[in-house]
Amino acid sequence: MKAMILAAGLGTRMRPLTDHCPKPLLTVAGKPLIVHHLERLAAAGITDIVINVSYRADQIVEALGDGRRFGVSLTFSHETTPLETAGGLRHALPALGDAPFLLLNGDVWSDIDLATLPRLGDDLAHLILVDNPMHHARGDFALDENGRVRLDGAACLTYAGLAILDPALVAGLPDDVPAKLAPLLREAIVEDRVGGTHHRGGWVDVGTPERLATLDEHLRGV
Repeated sequence: MKAMILAAGLGTRMRPLTDHCPKPLLTVAGKPLIVHHLERLAAAGITDIVINVSYRADQIVEALGDGRRFGVSLTFSHETTPLETAGGLRHALPALGDAPFLLLNGDVWSDIDLATLPRLGDDLAHLILVDNPMHHARGDFALDENGRVRLDGAACLTYAGLAILDPALVAGLPDDVPAKLAPLLREAIVEDRVGGTHHRGGWVDVGTPERLATLDEHLRGV
């Protein structure tokens, strides 16, 4: 299975840290955040990785190179301007191919064992969901007793920025046009083609300088 890491955003919520450094290269526990992803993917045997880049793209490409020193092979999908999540996936399809792939938001951290993720089967997506953090108390989607993702339910969970996707989910979009992933997921959920897993371990949305500092302290054991 290939993987794609989303790393093309402007990182506006992380300013001033991202004024001169793209968010994926911000340091956590002595190494860039995106390197944590690469090492976890390599440990799970997922070594063919696509990264979309736009804001300060040259810095990311220069820092990571071909990925060999991290035990992976990297392909970069360049976006003239950020294309949002679904638009970025559509633009990267030539590099991703026709098989289901693992999607990772570049600005999250989790301790989930990537080697244990389920196969997609006939679904268009399988989402990893987590308990709602304080900054997103309403959650995103519900998960029923059969592991099916629903638009609503007794208790909604938060999408963790980690999923397995079928390329068909975004293949019908026009290329080079910004598009969000959430509407496509909602359509697939209505069609009962989205499964989910509730991850109860560690997870952080590294969306602000404060949460970055908290994660850094956690990983360094401070």
